Amino acid sequence: MRRYEKYKGIVKLLFCLILLMLLVAAYSYLWIGYYNRVILFPFFRRGNWVMIFLYAVLLIFFMKLYGGFKVGYLRKGNLIYSQILAALFTNTFTYFQIAVLDKKFTTPLPLILLLLVESIAIILWTTIFQALYSWMFPPRKMLLISGDRSDYHLMEKINSRDDKYIIEKVVNYRRGMERLIPEIERYDGVIIGDMPSHERNVILKYCFQHSIRSYSVPKISDILLKSSDELNLFDSPLLLSRNIGLTLEQEFGKRVVDIIGSSIGIVVSLPFFAIIAICIKLTDGGPVFYTQTRLTKGGRPFKIYKFRTMIQNAEKDGIPRLAAEDDPRILPIGRLLRRTRLDELPQIYNIFKGDMSLVGPRPERPELVEEFTAEIPEFPCRMQVKAGLTGYAQVYGKYNTTPYDKLKLDLTYIRNYSLILDLKLILMTPKILFLKESTEGVQS
Repeated sequence: MRRYEKYKGIVKLLFCLILLMLLVAAYSYLWIGYYNRVILFPFFRRGNWVMIFLYAVLLIFFMKLYGGFKVGYLRKGNLIYSQILAALFTNTFTYFQIAVLDKKFTTPLPLILLLLVESIAIILWTTIFQALYSWMFPPRKMLLISGDRSDYHLMEKINSRDDKYIIEKVVNYRRGMERLIPEIERYDGVIIGDMPSHERNVILKYCFQHSIRSYSVPKISDILLKSSDELNLFDSPLLLSRNIGLTLEQEFGKRVVDIIGSSIGIVVSLPFFAIIAICIKLTDGGPVFYTQTRLTKGGRPFKIYKFRTMIQNAEKDGIPRLAAEDDPRILPIGRLLRRTRLDELPQIYNIFKGDMSLVGPRPERPELVEEFTAEIPEFPCRMQVKAGLTGYAQVYGKYNTTPYDKLKLDLTYIRNYSLILDLKLILMTPKILFLKESTEGVQS
């Protein structure tokens, strides 16, 4: 047991409380010292407390949404980015709130300056606290118990977070429990790779019985069980697993949101369309848009619209390939479009037409679906709903996430679908637009 482990929850709570106090205090000073003096009908004591309370509620909401409180979970850069993004959205909403109270759009400059002050406070406090947190809770020394499949991708991902985990040894489950037990007890935790269910369950139960932290790679069956309904009709509990996709009511609500959202998006994005089109035209004089056959709900093919980011005839041989980071086929403007995912913007017309939804699994090319299905027979299950512009796998994964992991993420979304989940994923999408790691290996 690590020395300060039992205090981890209190330490994280202390970080969140101090961060909130700093940011809310800065807004309080601005509201009382400036905005409450220039608005049409100034507030008094209770009114001021209400405005400060509303700011705190908005800040907590966006911090929770974007992960601004996830100290020790996110990397320092990602954590600071999440916190500044939360402050940006909070200040934006607060500006419109003040505009409604004042019945006119006043200057946003004070709130912009507030964001600058908040950003400095966030960077300083998070940097100091992260250093303290890393000292109190150093990376866990882990044992990876590998399975029959290659665990290269899993090791690569875990090694990328050397601030949290250090894989000190790798052993195969075929060594047997008698030889594994002494190894398991030497480490802070165990990572259980992709292995047969029986062997995995034996290791998992042993770790649970002896209070050893374990991390398991879920199988597709685990995701199906996790999202099942509990039945207590008998003296033995049962788990009911259905495979009916979305209900009629859910599909209707989802379509209404798609129509409203895409209609607003079409109007708002017109200036961006004009600027991007001019930039692409000036690059090589080729077409602005790029169409490609993709698959949506039920495996139905459709033509997806994208801004062209590569040279013309980038795939002359017709073989789909991931674009490398320094791929010479990518246009100069294309790098920016891919990094910010603005190349996907024309798909709002696909959404308006009904080929896609705002939220759903990313549409794949028919030849790739055929290739993935040959290796993973369950892969077509992700096409129980319409393909989406953003989605669970897009927010929590990367473009180069393995097809098997994409399937698990997409099934998690489908099995736990709700309108609230859709709205949450839409609100979380801005965060990933400027995260470089979320756009690794973008396809053409």
